[in-house]
Amino acid sequence: MKTLAPVFQAIENAALRIRESITNEDTDYSSQSNQSGEVQLKLDILSDLIIAEEFSNVPSVKSIASEEKEEEEILHEDGEILVAYDPLDGSSLINVNLSVGSIFGIYDGEWSAEKMIASVYVVYGPRTELVTAYKKQVRHYIYRHGRFKELEQIKIGKKGNLNAPGGTQQNWTAHHKTMIDGLFNEGYRLRYSGGMVPDLHQILLKGGGLFSYPATSDKPDGKLRKLFEVFPFAFVYEMAGGGAIDENGQRLMELPCSDPHETSPCFFGSEYEINRVKDVYSGK
Repeated sequence: MKTLAPVFQAIENAALRIRESITNEDTDYSSQSNQSGEVQLKLDILSDLIIAEEFSNVPSVKSIASEEKEEEEILHEDGEILVAYDPLDGSSLINVNLSVGSIFGIYDGEWSAEKMIASVYVVYGPRTELVTAYKKQVRHYIYRHGRFKELEQIKIGKKGNLNAPGGTQQNWTAHHKTMIDGLFNEGYRLRYSGGMVPDLHQILLKGGGLFSYPATSDKPDGKLRKLFEVFPFAFVYEMAGGGAIDENGQRLMELPCSDPHETSPCFFGSEYEINRVKDVYSGK
């Protein structure tokens, strides 16, 4: 396997261009929808183009798959690396000036969780931050004085106090609602912005907690996409010492994926909260 340094550099380059676009470009909706039927912001489309352009300059990247593209796009036939990405997660939050992000899953020649070799996410907020999960380390960077400067490595605590429950409550199952209410009764704090990147980033940096997007009556297979969102964050959370499972208690990193836009219910968190999910969903 070739070095991933050019891939990471392409992500940094794209992140800075997207950061600039968020500040200066049009935040209106376009007339287009993505593969999941969601109306795209003009910034969604622009971010996707920026990332594709940066990866087109990396010969080791064979193909890319994006939340905004119907199918994978071949860049270099002789490449070995596949990259799946969500170019602008939480983009609907931009017009109220909340943090958004980009998510990248880096795969070794095959679109499957077991072939993931690294993942990266970027947070565009008051500060621009970047997190990499690679070679058993979760590294945290901040953009400062013209470069990404490394901060502390990230390790999640055994038990947290943040609760980020996704999905519309009226569509939750009774046992899921009981579990969420139980955590609040234990003193957990609600931290849910509607952006996967900022919410999962906060849980990681604040010591732990639970992010959940369960199966719901309107989305029985969950909402979040495996290749672009679920697998990359599962990779981060496990490497940081936490857990990432589905409603059956199975590791998200063990799930198959037969379509680039396939979704899954998902739970990310500290050891305590992940064990709570397993107990509740197994009927204990």
